[in-house]
Amino acid sequence: MAQTVQRAIDILEFCSVRPRTLAEISEMCGVHRTTALRLLQTLEGAGFVRKDERGRYGVGFRLAALSESALAQFDLRTLVHRHIVDLSERVGQTVQFAVRQRDRIVYVDKIEPVGSIHLDTRIGGYVVVHTAGVSKAILAHLPRQEAAAILDHATFESFTGNTLTTREALEERLAEVRRQGWAYDDGEYETISNCIAAPVWDYTGEVAGAISITSIKTQADIDELRRLLPELLTTTQAVSRDLGHLREPETPAAGGDS
Repeated sequence: MAQTVQRAIDILEFCSVRPRTLAEISEMCGVHRTTALRLLQTLEGAGFVRKDERGRYGVGFRLAALSESALAQFDLRTLVHRHIVDLSERVGQTVQFAVRQRDRIVYVDKIEPVGSIHLDTRIGGYVVVHTAGVSKAILAHLPRQEAAAILDHATFESFTGNTLTTREALEERLAEVRRQGWAYDDGEYETISNCIAAPVWDYTGEVAGAISITSIKTQADIDELRRLLPELLTTTQAVSRDLGHLREPETPAAGGDS
């Protein structure tokens, strides 16, 4: 029974990426087509999958209704909080979580362990978008028009010698973030501090926010913070999973401001 339940879960995740044929589903599950068909018929009868006009299987409307109910039970900050507490305890540094709110980016949670840097940021406060790691991690993955609406509020004020003071310079940094999957602030707001940041993703595949690790440069410079990337990415991936973000499952044949 446990194997049947796991196969049903695998099918739902597989079909949530895009509609699939019976052959694709049976190959993904590693079972005969008749076995896959029986599972699909059960899921279809319950409304969890549906067949389109081409005979392919996608997620059903009942699953969409359940996802809406699940999202209504949790607010984002509550869901993320335990993850950033755990991350802060593991790395011993200040950890922040920020989200986009309309045409601004806002800090919604912060953990400052004893001995870590105290940041001049407050929960509910706006992020300085042209300096902060969290804003770069979010902006790099927003649709162009939505990112532009946020960048229209950027002052590009110079705070340190490392501040990005033009929109063009920030756009170049955002392109770098998209390539490497994480962002940083190398003393761009305050010379004494730096951070690394990475995005979290929601069930629609859109960026839902970003988490950063910030340190005093004398404790950990950018190169040293980069060594904490696996810890940061483990956390952002866990948060994304909790938000329902799914990567396309591999087939058996496939087997890499702070």
